[in-house]
Amino acid sequence: MKIGFIGLGIMGRPMAMNLKNGGHELIVLERSSLTDEIRGAAKVVATPKAVAAEAEVLILMLPDTPDVGAVLFGENGAAEGLQKGTLVIDMSSISPIETKEYAAKLIAKGCEYVDAPVSGGEVGAKGATLTIMAGGADASFARAKPLFDLMGKNITHVGSEAGAGQVCKVANQIIVALNIQAVSEALVFASKAGADPAKVRQAIMGGFASSRILELHAERMINGTFNPGFKIKLHQKDLNLALASAKALNMALPNTAIAQQMFSSCIAHGGAELDHSALITVIEDLAGHKIR
Repeated sequence: MKIGFIGLGIMGRPMAMNLKNGGHELIVLERSSLTDEIRGAAKVVATPKAVAAEAEVLILMLPDTPDVGAVLFGENGAAEGLQKGTLVIDMSSISPIETKEYAAKLIAKGCEYVDAPVSGGEVGAKGATLTIMAGGADASFARAKPLFDLMGKNITHVGSEAGAGQVCKVANQIIVALNIQAVSEALVFASKAGADPAKVRQAIMGGFASSRILELHAERMINGTFNPGFKIKLHQKDLNLALASAKALNMALPNTAIAQQMFSSCIAHGGAELDHSALITVIEDLAGHKIR
């Protein structure tokens, strides 16, 4: 198929290349940041409208809700170029509320819409092992599924209404953030109490406290390797979505609010572009103790 792909960042780039390697054609948006690999693999056009005009499927992988809105409905936006029957797949992590609005507008134009945010970071994007959480009509999901199979492993159709995937992703990000915070506190506690945090991690990896965060991110924390797989500023954005949605639902997310403030502190100290595992640096500052 001819696939328009907009959003070629840390995760979008390998996702697009996995589609190319799966036999599909790519149309992408001109950007100075485009790599030689992408330029050699795709047709490059000037506007989102031009991307959409040539695409049977349009995939978005953008940082935040306003970015998706601008690409779809801004000047020379993709909505102007979409043909009737085009499948739009938004794999960004954005507001469930705006997702429903975007979907309604595009479905009214005769398009199909699936929201399919992902989890798994850069490693999952490169390895085509992403977890994909999709919302949308059954037929639209079935049409998107072969493409998802080229980018991920754990693929779930969460619900038949637009926004279901985004709700699932917000829930995922709550769990990931609180787990990062828990692992950070545990390692700083252990280190300040005189234990080797690397050996503490090794010991509890085999117990009930084991998790992917303990497996992967605790190693980053111990080594101080915070080059981004998933940036703090993006996880903070996701928790803002969680708290805004919770407010609309008249419910409290107390620990999510604390984690969001921890990420805000990281950003205030210049860490917006670091990996979200760098949340441990805030716990270290509060303890007056570095584990490295």
